[in-house]
Amino acid sequence: MEIRRDPITQSWVVLGQRESLGDSPQQCPFDPGTVEKVPAILTWPAEGAWQVRVLAHPDPLYRIEGDPGRVAEGMYDKMGAIGAHEVVVETPHHDKKMSQFSDEEIERVLWVWASRIADLKKDPRFKYVAVFKNQGLLAGDEWSHAHSQITATIFVPRRVKYELSSASEWFQERERCIFCDVVRQDEKQGKRIVDVQGDYYALCPYSSRVPYEVWVLHRRHNHLFEQPRPGSNRRQLAALLGRVLRRLEKVAPAYHLVVHTAPNTLSKKGELAGYWKTLSDDFHWHIEILPILEKRSKSYSIKEVYFNSLLPERAAEQLRALDPNT
Repeated sequence: MEIRRDPITQSWVVLGQRESLGDSPQQCPFDPGTVEKVPAILTWPAEGAWQVRVLAHPDPLYRIEGDPGRVAEGMYDKMGAIGAHEVVVETPHHDKKMSQFSDEEIERVLWVWASRIADLKKDPRFKYVAVFKNQGLLAGDEWSHAHSQITATIFVPRRVKYELSSASEWFQERERCIFCDVVRQDEKQGKRIVDVQGDYYALCPYSSRVPYEVWVLHRRHNHLFEQPRPGSNRRQLAALLGRVLRRLEKVAPAYHLVVHTAPNTLSKKGELAGYWKTLSDDFHWHIEILPILEKRSKSYSIKEVYFNSLLPERAAEQLRALDPNT
């Protein structure tokens, strides 16, 4: 594997061959009795029968060992695919999706996500740690067993860089967090709010990229998903996330879920060097969920301009009307 940088879009692209993974006809690799044969990075609980288990990805995009060896190839830049790639097995039950978890079970997964982000950020080589979940064949799900993935990279993904830059500019002009402003405005208007649990809000973004896109945010400012504010109740977040997923599964067969948290401030090189001086004030962690309704999108194939046939106000209205408990 190697990583190449596009000098025009500033995107990093991982190039290389990967094995074709997935469930074998005989045995799911994450079922009890099989998964225990693979060394675990983390298990919850630490002793006894596991409920959540973290493993190294069997065919990772990024590997911890080695040196990036960043080199120039004429005008281009490339480097080794150094980083980390982990799989979070979210339950020992093969046929149980996250939407079917209890609030306590979802809270466990949230805790594991936060724990792994915090641990990977201890390595100053890693500029960003991402948590993502692809559910369903249309989303490119690698295994049918409920799981999510965590990657630590020596670069900041372009989408996150855009968010960081916009948040920083907004704060410089207004001395306010742009994400807090979004929550306050949508809370006041109400028409794009899907659901609320305590201080956690689920809403359809004003410029939703796809039908039924939902963001989950904490109303109280915090830039670190892995470090909840004092008094934060993650069980409330778990309950809200479960209801949102149950609603979405009534309208979409698959989805992408991504946790956006702040980059690693231990990394002092490259694009982060002395750049995000107001990071703790201007950025705000959030979860983005993009449902997949159809195989062919009418958006531009390069995904720089999206076409969404459903207004977010109408999407939120439809999602609110769905009973997440049936």
